[in-house]
Amino acid sequence: MKGVVHPEIQPQRRRVNDSDSQSLKASDALPLPLYLTNAVFFTLFFSVVYYLLLRWREKIRNSTPLHVVTLSEIAAIVTFVASFIYLLGFFGIGFVQSLIIPRASHEDLLDEEDEINDYDGLMLKEDTRAIPCAAAPQSDDCKIASPRPTNKIKIIDDHDVLPLSSEEDEEIVKSVVEGKTPSYVLESKLGDCRRAAAIRREALQRTTGKSLSGLPLDGFDYDAILGQCCEMPVGYVQIPVGIAGPLLLDGREYSVPMATTEGCLVASTNRGCKAIYACGGATSVLLRDGMTRAPVVRFGTAKRAAELKFFLEDPLNFEGLSLVFNSSSRFAKLQSIKCAIAGKNLYMRFTCSTGDAMGMNMVSKGVQNVMDFLNKEFPDMDVIGISGNYCSDKKPAAVNWIEGRGKSVVCEAIIKEEVVKKVLKTDVASLVELNMLKNLTGSAMAGALGGFNAHASNIVSAIYIATGQDPAQNIESSHCITMMEAVNDGKDLHVSVTMPSIEVGTVGGGTQLASQSACLNLLGVKGASKEAPGSNARMLATIVAGSVLAAELSLMSAIAAGQLVNSHMKYNRSNKDVSKDPHVRDPLPPGASKEVYLRGHGGPNFDHCGDGSFPSGESLSSSETAGDVCTMARWHASVARRWRPSGAQVAPSRGSEGVSFRSSGVPFRSLYLHYPSDHTFIPSA
Repeated sequence: MKGVVHPEIQPQRRRVNDSDSQSLKASDALPLPLYLTNAVFFTLFFSVVYYLLLRWREKIRNSTPLHVVTLSEIAAIVTFVASFIYLLGFFGIGFVQSLIIPRASHEDLLDEEDEINDYDGLMLKEDTRAIPCAAAPQSDDCKIASPRPTNKIKIIDDHDVLPLSSEEDEEIVKSVVEGKTPSYVLESKLGDCRRAAAIRREALQRTTGKSLSGLPLDGFDYDAILGQCCEMPVGYVQIPVGIAGPLLLDGREYSVPMATTEGCLVASTNRGCKAIYACGGATSVLLRDGMTRAPVVRFGTAKRAAELKFFLEDPLNFEGLSLVFNSSSRFAKLQSIKCAIAGKNLYMRFTCSTGDAMGMNMVSKGVQNVMDFLNKEFPDMDVIGISGNYCSDKKPAAVNWIEGRGKSVVCEAIIKEEVVKKVLKTDVASLVELNMLKNLTGSAMAGALGGFNAHASNIVSAIYIATGQDPAQNIESSHCITMMEAVNDGKDLHVSVTMPSIEVGTVGGGTQLASQSACLNLLGVKGASKEAPGSNARMLATIVAGSVLAAELSLMSAIAAGQLVNSHMKYNRSNKDVSKDPHVRDPLPPGASKEVYLRGHGGPNFDHCGDGSFPSGESLSSSETAGDVCTMARWHASVARRWRPSGAQVAPSRGSEGVSFRSSGVPFRSLYLHYPSDHTFIPSA
């Protein structure tokens, strides 16, 4: 039966652990120190192997049957088997188990001298749970529970069960909080990424005194990001994904996933897709496909830097450099090397194709190979950095706008006059004029660099997050110029977007995560293309450009028709007061879930230690309003019933601002006060 935790539980668990520690091990074969036992069996093993090989060689030479053995050979065989069993038991089995079950107990993290003896000050956190706290009901493993002293009064709800590893986890949490165990080693020490995230999360809440109750913990594969996507995780952020489309592009229909929290964005893009679809779709052309990396090197003189520049740009040397570069990957193909000099410093911009990967790591490995090769030809070359910002990555740069980086795409469509009027609610002449004055002239007045568009970065960011791209590369990937022109005697609209540096991939990085992989699968570009390497990434780049085209068309139409402000006021405003959201409250102590632990004079602040009395006239108040009368009534009875055994006189009362409990100063020892999990206690005025 679930419910009260008995004091006998901890001694029983300790006895079980003691019996486990007394089980026989391979190292107990001899009553000797471990290193001597190992030395004996190592010596026996290799000695008998050498002896048996010599004896068998002699038998072969003398044509003596191998199954005819002497007494000494029998003894050697027995010794061989015994020593082999020992070595297998000591090294082999333990090693295999460490690979299959790489889980460390708390002894691996804590010294026995640092055992926690005083549990009075340990608090339960509100949301270290096995399910997302903001979206799921209470469950049996809703928290990492702290061990409780058996001589204290415990009141535990019938639905609460302490996890089996709670004592271990509690000690590890305290070790992390005290700085004895670095947070970043939890995954490698515990061998359980989800458990490591829960412990790190609990330690963070205790350290900062801030609640993470609205940040989900469960429902995510933490093993998938280990060593690849994110370090020291404590949860994950939920971003809604909307679908725009169908986008008719190059004769194919796409449902475009967009991860965003901006209202109207998906709806607006969807309207643009509708307009394009009604006019026969859009077409795209891939102009370039090459990722770049630009190391910076330094020489003693500018003349020597120029000599290397001429060497790299000489067509006769390109083939040899390509062989060195391409040896780093079967997908990496060097395309060009462009150099720039600043004094005696040389910047070398390598461009290469990278298959279906975005390619930053691939091109960096190839560049490193070339740098090692050049060091032999130019020993006085000093490599300052593998990246000298002439690439240029995650920064607005003219070199990307002019030369391109990643995929360079142009996408166009012709929108019929009737579609402009019926779907977009404007006219061709207004769109052409607005585009000239806003996207071209206005951006030039602002000194824009690649920003001759209405909101390309909105769409790029939303698709990048949904499909597992690097969101920071939205900076250069959003370089875009939007052009609009009246055609067919001014009746129809020709609209195009030119994007010279779309940096996307369909393998590696965040594309392997389940949610992002599902979005790529929706677009039909999941993973690497086996038939035509690189085609999936190129298709994704054209989809990004096509979606930008649709979004530009819709937003410009909304501005031309004067609809922008009204639509955003209707669909992009929230009246919710986040400060009153029960899921973003800070806990009173650093760690409270379904119980508040009152300690002496500490009250709600938990600053005092020892026994004492709850001062007369001091009170606790619920931060909840008195709207839910039924919940409050049950709360009154619960508190009154559970305080009386300790000697305190409780007089619950309900007012307009909440529920108060006032004591009469009767001394009491430490006890737990149970309350609903969605309540936070604050001192009353």
